Amino acid sequence: MIVADKKPVEEIIEYVKDCKKILVLGCNECVTVCEAGGKKEVGVLAATLRMYFSNQGAEDVQVDERTLERQCDHEYLEEIRDIADQYDGIVSIACGVGIQFTAEKYHSIPVYPGVNTCFLGVTEQRGLWTERCQACGQCILAYTGGICPVARCAKRLFNGPCGGSSQGKCEINKELDCAWQLIIDRLKAIDRMDLYEKFFNIKDWSTDRAGGPRKVEREDVQI
Repeated sequence: MIVADKKPVEEIIEYVKDCKKILVLGCNECVTVCEAGGKKEVGVLAATLRMYFSNQGAEDVQVDERTLERQCDHEYLEEIRDIADQYDGIVSIACGVGIQFTAEKYHSIPVYPGVNTCFLGVTEQRGLWTERCQACGQCILAYTGGICPVARCAKRLFNGPCGGSSQGKCEINKELDCAWQLIIDRLKAIDRMDLYEKFFNIKDWSTDRAGGPRKVEREDVQI
């Protein structure tokens, strides 16, 4: 899932301090799971903004709440079509994708981010999310035991551990497991150490991102 973290409320207030009518717009997907942008967080942020404006003597400022199923989908964004023009600003607490798509859909209305989008990750336990994927577009998990060296190795090494790891820990951060030690342990566990002999060319990040935003196009599902 996409993991996000709440922005400081002071930063959000700076965005909307001159607005008279604000919509706090949540998302019922990834940001709900990581407790950054779901219905509950919409309510908390909206209440905080109302309190701020009340304390400033701006009793006429209206702060409304809405949570969509997704903000990265035309269908669900259309649900606010009839009301969007009423607002001076929308505070989206979806991920960066949802924020941008909302702004594209309602381009005449300022759309402000209410979260910082961090990474693609997993829930280790409540309140703890860790990175697993950088969406590089060239997945090699079939050869690394399902463990990503791009996301989990501090040096993004493709062909085995560096010379600095020690006792299974990363030399850059001793609290982190060495990603390549995890890969080796996993390959041993599934009896596929032969995969360790496979060589990967160094990833050319400039080529990966050349030409602007990436896209995936599936003609077999297009209408």
